[in-house]
Amino acid sequence: MSTHYVRVVDGNVTDVWDTPPAEGVGNNGWRNAVEVRPDIIPNRQGYTAHTFDLTTDPVQIVWGTFDISVDDRKSSMITQAKFAVQQTIRESAMDPESFDPSAITAAQATMTARIAAINACNTHDELDALN
Repeated sequence: MSTHYVRVVDGNVTDVWDTPPAEGVGNNGWRNAVEVRPDIIPNRQGYTAHTFDLTTDPVQIVWGTFDISVDDRKSSMITQAKFAVQQTIRESAMDPESFDPSAITAAQATMTARIAAINACNTHDELDALN
């Protein structure tokens, strides 16, 4: 949990700071707050938007979670595999004197194999095994 400060005006949070307000907590609606992030399973869950629990002291900034589908994770992993090839091409283009077509061919072969392995997966456990 991290420490924050929120200003509450007419029952609504109008400001959130990570440094103490000059007016001080307790003045002009400023209250102490803590960020509450539930544990998530890496690569299988993520955080959604947050809500404020104004009934607690300190105020709780509570983050929600969502599940990442296998298909969404596969899509992200495929994008990363393609990016590696693009990066190799960009690096070659930036220094034409050291241009190495075999490096691009090798990167493309690695990408093709990686994408095939990703597409063969049907579960998060199978995707975890690729890393």
